[in-house]
Amino acid sequence: MLTRLSIRNIVLIESLDLDFSGGLGVLTGETGAGKSILLDALGLVLGNRADSGLVRAGADKASVTATFEFSQLPEALGAVLDEADIEIEPGEPLMLRRQLKADGGSKAFVNDQPAGVALLREMAGTLVEIHGQHDDRGLVNARGHRLLLDRFGEIDTQGLAAAWSQWQTARDALDAARTQISDASAEQDLLLAHLAELSALEPGEGEEEELALARATMQKGERLSDDLKELRRLWTGSDSALASLRSAARRLDRIAAEHELLGDALAALDRAVIEASEAEDKLDRAADALSHDPMELDRIEMRLFDLRAAARKHNCTVDQLPAKMIEMRGALDAIDSGTQQLAALEKAADEAADIYRAKAEKAHAKRRAAAERLDKAVANELAPLKLDAARFRTDVAQLPEERWGAGGMDAVEFVIATNPGADFAPLAKIASGGELSRFILAVKVALAEQGGAAAIIFDEIDRGVGGAVASAIGERLARLAGGNGGGTGDGPGGARGEGQLLAVTHSPQVAARGHTHYMIAKSSEGTVTRTSVTLMDASARKEEIARMLSGAEVTDEARAQADRLLEGA
Repeated sequence: MLTRLSIRNIVLIESLDLDFSGGLGVLTGETGAGKSILLDALGLVLGNRADSGLVRAGADKASVTATFEFSQLPEALGAVLDEADIEIEPGEPLMLRRQLKADGGSKAFVNDQPAGVALLREMAGTLVEIHGQHDDRGLVNARGHRLLLDRFGEIDTQGLAAAWSQWQTARDALDAARTQISDASAEQDLLLAHLAELSALEPGEGEEEELALARATMQKGERLSDDLKELRRLWTGSDSALASLRSAARRLDRIAAEHELLGDALAALDRAVIEASEAEDKLDRAADALSHDPMELDRIEMRLFDLRAAARKHNCTVDQLPAKMIEMRGALDAIDSGTQQLAALEKAADEAADIYRAKAEKAHAKRRAAAERLDKAVANELAPLKLDAARFRTDVAQLPEERWGAGGMDAVEFVIATNPGADFAPLAKIASGGELSRFILAVKVALAEQGGAAAIIFDEIDRGVGGAVASAIGERLARLAGGNGGGTGDGPGGARGEGQLLAVTHSPQVAARGHTHYMIAKSSEGTVTRTSVTLMDASARKEEIARMLSGAEVTDEARAQADRLLEGA
């Protein structure tokens, strides 16, 4: 619930700190005292548009801080905070703060962490529900009616949502398989042609590197062929250098024994012959390795051209061509086996659809039954609120299949007819401001606070009514707040209900029902005008209700009447 509202430099409010408690809190004051300023300030911290006109004249900035406390954090609110990576410990208050500069710039904070205004708006629906003369949210918005009816009828939609998710998963798998098979079938002839080309080519992994190396070697041999021929001529034949060395070695061998130096010369010459022989062998081997066959070179170059052309065609490398062939065979196999797989997926999707339909139809029947109970409950609340000629109806309509969802196959909307014989229409379209607020109160009471926000605010719900109707409104507001009304008004420690409801009112009958009572007043000092809010004690509260009864001059009779209202509340 909302436990504290701190306002700085908002219009006529210079500095204000308000503490709130549970149960029904009423705010009263003269017309024009500034009750709307409080709602504007609260709206600002809940993500409403930042209007620089809200900044108090002469101030450079304004701020509003709202503090909420929960016995247990609402699940929807916890999910929003988790999504925003904002942690809140059990029992820790939630503080929303909005700063507004006179030039129009604004900043938002959640528990002192910078946040976007969109986050404030996302949390607003679970924190504060405001109903006024121009209400366009809360119960007026049909988007939330189905959830409210489900909670009223205690309809468990978790299994329905799970069945919807399973159906969508099965249907997505079926659609993906159909698309894959359709795409593959459309390209089947092309796949067969490509696979035939690659099969005829028979590319091998690493083949490109081997062919390129062989081609480079042959091209070198072609360039070196003349040099190699000349070298072989120099090393072969009877007049070659090596033949001369060998002849010299034989001649020297015959006389080497005649002198020691001749023996040394023979040894050196033998070594030269050995080295020269090795050089001859290497030259021969090099010539063989570098030999080239023009026809083989042409074959290698043509093979490389074909492989690289195929790689470009399939947008891959030459080494990836074997894998590309495997991929093509897989696609063709998928086409062949696709019919059998498709049948299994179709069966799974049909079974999931049947499960979802069964759950959705069961939820539809329960909603129809819950709608009848809700209509009767609301009807019982209309006459005391001077809406006895009006009719309320909960429309539960089955949607076409393309609009089904996790919540089922139903559209739910609360509609009313304000006059006998009039057609039913949405709340906001045919109800006046006062009627709309009273309709909302009747529905809220009938719903017994199902799906309500942490705090509910009614802005002048009693406008244009008085007497017994105003008394009925006050009694229902107190009931909706979770208590019997008639608190002492001594502050936050006074009587408390389980819920929290704040009502801006001009009706003494409504004011008398409050657990706490706040007086809004406007005062002037020279050219400076200020709005203040005071939490009243029992004595001041009686005087304020007497003023509301009698007008500007409070009479003893009005005070006596105020006593009777407070005692009867």
